[in-house]
Amino acid sequence: MTQINQKTAPKVSHSVSQNCGDCPIRHRAVCARCETDELARLDEIKYYRKFEAGQTVVWSGDAMDFVGSVVSGIATLTQTMEDGRTQMVGLLLPSDFVGRPGRDGAAYDVVATTDLVMCCFRKKPFENMMITTPHIAQRLLEMTLDELDAAREWMLVLGRKTAREKIASLLAIIARRDATLHKRGTGGPLEFDLPLTREAMADYLGLTLETVSRQINALKRDGVIVLEGKRHFAIPDLGRLLEEAGDDADGGMLS
Repeated sequence: MTQINQKTAPKVSHSVSQNCGDCPIRHRAVCARCETDELARLDEIKYYRKFEAGQTVVWSGDAMDFVGSVVSGIATLTQTMEDGRTQMVGLLLPSDFVGRPGRDGAAYDVVATTDLVMCCFRKKPFENMMITTPHIAQRLLEMTLDELDAAREWMLVLGRKTAREKIASLLAIIARRDATLHKRGTGGPLEFDLPLTREAMADYLGLTLETVSRQINALKRDGVIVLEGKRHFAIPDLGRLLEEAGDDADGGMLS
């Protein structure tokens, strides 16, 4: 992954306005179980930020005065070694939580892969709300445990799966998340716009760009996926894609 050498200040978008009741990630976010009065309290400490593709949200080691959720777009978590080499260690998809209450600094570089909108909460007031509103803390714990499960599954993807299985696994993750966010079932055909370039997929999966393109074309040729342009994917049968990923229909990650 190309490393950005100069730190740039995030752009605060004053045009982004969301009502909690209309929020597209509300049913999956940290505030999913909040009542009206609790949403009103969160509204007092929240603000929205918009980042352009390629822009750094936060650098590893920097102090974070906010936590929040990805509303739209996708970001990457990247770790840089002492010799300057970087490794993408995670993806942040809509409804994923950014930041850790009780921790002053960021553990990873967070970079917007696409244009990104985040719903941010001022950190100290949010930490106080976790104490006074237990189900916020419970929901965050559930999300953290889901993230841990996903990380363990991803170790299998990177360590043991073939190139074809890696590509199929990543497409299955994004297809299922997209279906969940839009409250669609997974029993029929699924369609989504892939938020990652093939270069980013190669970085994340530890493959070459040529291998990614070759495997996507092979899955298309075999009828596992339907590709319109470079980014719009259709999955005729999710079960078949999961088979190609080496998973069963009840498995998968980041669902």
